[in-house]
Amino acid sequence: MSRNTSKNRSISYARYGLFFVLPYVIVFALFQLYPILYTFVLTFFRWDGLQDWVFIGFKNYRRLVTDDFFYTALFNTLRIWLLAAIPQISLALVLSALFSFKKFKGRGFFQAVFYLPNLITATSIAVLFSILLDWQAGSVNQILLSLHLISEPINWLKEPFWTVTATSYIQWWQWFGYTTLIVMAGMKAIPENLYEAARIDGAGYVTMFFRITIPLLKNTLTYVIVTSIIGGMQIFDVPNVLTGGLGEPNRSILTMVMYLYNTSFRYTNYGYGSTIAYGLLMVIMLFSFTAYKNLQKRGS
Repeated sequence: MSRNTSKNRSISYARYGLFFVLPYVIVFALFQLYPILYTFVLTFFRWDGLQDWVFIGFKNYRRLVTDDFFYTALFNTLRIWLLAAIPQISLALVLSALFSFKKFKGRGFFQAVFYLPNLITATSIAVLFSILLDWQAGSVNQILLSLHLISEPINWLKEPFWTVTATSYIQWWQWFGYTTLIVMAGMKAIPENLYEAARIDGAGYVTMFFRITIPLLKNTLTYVIVTSIIGGMQIFDVPNVLTGGLGEPNRSILTMVMYLYNTSFRYTNYGYGSTIAYGLLMVIMLFSFTAYKNLQKRGS
């Protein structure tokens, strides 16, 4: 009798869990699931936000496949991400190794300073750098001129090479501290006795780094790279502020999300904008899955 009573009581208590989950389910359904489904349905229509929806079938998808602007935006996004992610992850590995292998005073201070840019909104950072890179009164040109490194001011945001370089540098500067902390956490999880055994065998820091640290950071690096791809392919704030939403000069930093935003809200073509969004989703899924499988295969 007591067993049945306790069993019924546990079942009744389990029902209360539904009430705790229900608020999340409602919020998810309203603000995530519904927009996802709504956007997918919209890809089959032409709509300017005011007039009635016009069903056009797969015309938006056929247009996307042959859209040169979409491929330009994809190339620009990949270029900015690679120029930011490669030095970001490389520096994070070096700094994490220094912080882990070398004990010195002020280590916590440097970690906090490196992470600080990540606490600032991307829009604020873009506004700051747009002032610093102003070709007439910006601090960057003034410093370079005073050091006689350049003979005349550089118009950083009007030349494609410098605009891409500046955008990638801002992305790197904002996120390398966060990446460093993640990699450091992965290094601290490596058993210390492995390093002690390697030291006894005469291994140096470089050997231990490549033979012990890197292989055992497989899962951490997989997480860092995959999340970097997901975030990097959605870059919007910095290039949007630096170029006024146009991606100029010569559309050199017109990213995929900027193209999506302009198509939907600047030109009020919500149907095709939704199609671009799903095209971006497919690209992110493809790149993330490919990176994950390759990293896991190499790690094994």
